Amino acid sequence: MARPEKIRLGELLVQQKLLSETQLQLALEEQKKSGRKLGRFLVENGFVTEDQIADAIAKQLNIPFIRLKNHPIKPETTRLLPEMQARRYRAIVLEDRENNVLVGMSDPTDLFTYDEIARIIKKDIALAVVGENELLHTIDRIYRKTDEITDLAEELGQNLGESVIDFSGLGVNPGSEDAPVVKLLQSVFEDATQVHASDIHIEPQADSLLIRFRIDGVLNIQTRADIKIAPALALRLKLISGLDISEKRLPQDGRFAVEVKKQAIDVRISTMPTQHGESVVMRLLNQSGGTLNLDKIGMPAAMLERFRAILKRPNGLILVTGPTGSGKTTTLYGALSELNNPGLKIITVEDPVEYRLPGINQVQVNEKIELSFARVLRAALRQDPDIVLIGEMRDQETAQIGMRAAMTGHLVLSTLHTNDAVSTPIRLMDMGVPRYMVATSIQAVLAQRLVRLNCENCIETYTPTPAEHLWLKAELGDTVDQQHYHHGKGCTYCNHTGYSGRLGVYEMLEITNAVAEAANQSDPAIFLAAATKQMAGNTLRRQAVNLVTQGKTTILEAMRISNQFDD
Repeated sequence: MARPEKIRLGELLVQQKLLSETQLQLALEEQKKSGRKLGRFLVENGFVTEDQIADAIAKQLNIPFIRLKNHPIKPETTRLLPEMQARRYRAIVLEDRENNVLVGMSDPTDLFTYDEIARIIKKDIALAVVGENELLHTIDRIYRKTDEITDLAEELGQNLGESVIDFSGLGVNPGSEDAPVVKLLQSVFEDATQVHASDIHIEPQADSLLIRFRIDGVLNIQTRADIKIAPALALRLKLISGLDISEKRLPQDGRFAVEVKKQAIDVRISTMPTQHGESVVMRLLNQSGGTLNLDKIGMPAAMLERFRAILKRPNGLILVTGPTGSGKTTTLYGALSELNNPGLKIITVEDPVEYRLPGINQVQVNEKIELSFARVLRAALRQDPDIVLIGEMRDQETAQIGMRAAMTGHLVLSTLHTNDAVSTPIRLMDMGVPRYMVATSIQAVLAQRLVRLNCENCIETYTPTPAEHLWLKAELGDTVDQQHYHHGKGCTYCNHTGYSGRLGVYEMLEITNAVAEAANQSDPAIFLAAATKQMAGNTLRRQAVNLVTQGKTTILEAMRISNQFDD
C-alpha cells in the first residue's frame, strides 16, 4: 500500500456534513488554547462520535474501518508490534498476511507513526482505521503481562541460584526497588488490575510456584514459576503488609495499599503454611471506583423499591446472606451510601474494613487484642448510633446483641452465611437466638449470588442441551421452546471464556405479620410454608432464569448458581 497522505480532519468532517463550519471554528479556537487533539475535543463535546471520525477518515483514504469487537484477533499476530509501541502509536496488528500485515490505527494519517511501524515490523503495511477507545481496550486485553511475569520469575530464580539465602535482607535494602522480586510483584499487580481480578493466589506446589487470578469468580492460571522464588515473594509481601517475617508456621493476615496505573488498590493479604511453603492470597479492593450505588448491582426494580422502603425504617434488622464472594459487602455498602447523611450517626463493626466511607465511623475487629465483634458492638451501642452495620453475625452473642439493638430503636444491617433467604431465620434459631427475638427484630432477608454475564463481543444464539432443556422446563413450563438462548463463543475480549462481568441475582424475604407469626410457631415447617408462599415467583432460581431469557447469561451459569441452594 502507498504511504498515506496527511489530511485535515476538520475540513474532512465538514465536507462529509458531520460538522458545521461554526462547530469547526469553535473547536479550532479551543484546540489552540488547550493544545489537545481536535478529534478528542470534538468527541468529548458531543459534536461527532469516535466511529463517525474513523468512518470519515476511512472513506477519504479508501481503506476499511474495522470495529475491533467484531474482528478475530490472534495475540501472537498482535505482538508483532510490542506493547510500548502499540500504546504510543495507537496501533494494532490485525492480520499477518503473505505479502503484508494489516495494521489498525486510530490516526492513519500520522506519517511519522506509519514509518516507525513499518521499520519495526519490516513488512509492507496495509492500513485500516479503528476507534481509539476500542483500540486501547483491546491492547489492555491482548498485551497481558504473562510473558513479562514469566521472564521476571526466571530472572529471580537465576539470581537465587541453588544456595541458601537469607531473604530477610531483601526488601529492607533502600536500593532493592530494582530487585527482580519487586519488578515481578509490580507486574503481577498491574496484570491483575488490567484484567479486573478480584484475588491473586500465590501457591507453592511440589515442583513449581503457581500464580492464579480470580476473574469473574473463577480462578485462572496466570503463570507457573520456579518454586525457589516462593520464599522471596512471601517475604516481600509480609514486609510491605507489616507481618512477622520470622513466623512461617502460623497463618497471618494483614493489609497494605498500592497504586497501580493511577488506581488506588487496597490489598487484604492472608498467608497460610502449606506442605510446600507459604500460600499467599490477596484480595484486591479498588478504592477508585467512586460511590457504591444500589442502582448498579442488578436488583430488579420492584425488589429494589421495596428494599429502599425497608432501609428507611427507623429500626429493625436487615440481613444479607450468601456464600463468600457473592457480593454481600457491595450490597451493604451501597445501602450505607444511600443512608449516609449528616443527620444520622452510622457505626460499622467489620473484619476487615473493606471500603472507606466518608462520614461513617468504621471499626476494625482485632481478635489478637480481644477486640471481638461482640465487644466492639457493645461499645458502639453506647456511642448513640442511629444505624449499625455488623460485618458478620458469626456467633450467638453477636447475633443477640445485634437483634436487641434492632428491637430498641436502631437500624441494624449485617450478613450471614446461609443458602437462601427462607433458611436464614431458622439458622439464627439454630445458633441459639430466641424465637421471639428472630420474629420481632428481622425486617427483611436478602439472599444473593453473582452470575457471569455473556460477553457482548462474542455473544451468539445456541440450542440448549437435553439436560439444560429439562432444567429450564421446570421453571418455564411450555414456554421453554418459545425463548431464544445465548452464550459467548469466546474471544479476545473475554479471554476466550465467553463471559465478561458479573451481575447480582437476588431474592428477598420481607417479614410480614403473617411470616413473623409463623416464625413464632414451634414447628419450623409452618414458617417455611409461610415464607415460601410469600416469595413465590421471586426466588434466586427465577431471577437467574429471567437473566437467561433476556440473553444476559447462559443456562449453565444459571444452573451453577441454582445448585448452591437446591436440595
